[in-house]
Amino acid sequence: MLIARSIALFLLAALLEIGGAWLVWQGVREHRGWVWAGAGIIALGAYGFVATLQPDAHFGRILAAYGGVFVAGSLAWGMAADGFRPDRYDIAGALICLAGVAVIMYAPRGR
Repeated sequence: MLIARSIALFLLAALLEIGGAWLVWQGVREHRGWVWAGAGIIALGAYGFVATLQPDAHFGRILAAYGGVFVAGSLAWGMAADGFRPDRYDIAGALICLAGVAVIMYAPRGR
C-alpha cells in the first residue's frame, strides 16, 4: 500500500510541477498573459507541498527518485499538450530513469 501511495504522490507531483512550468511557459513565452503564469506559480507551489507527503523521510532520496518521474512525465506532457513525438532514445532514457526510481525508492532495505 505504501508503494501505491508513493507512486500516486509522484504522479500528482509531476502533474503539478510539469503542468505549472507549462502554464508559466504559456503565459510568458506564448503571450497568454499573467493569469496563466500565476496559475503556474500556484501549481509549482503545490508541487513543493505534495513532495513532502511521501512516506520516506529522506529528502535527498525523494528528490533524486522524483527526478526520474519528472523526466518521463515531461516527455508524456509534451506528447499530450504539444504534440511532441519522442524517438526511441527519448523512450529508452525515460525507461532507464523509471528503473532508477524503482531502485532508489522501492529496493528492499534492512531498516
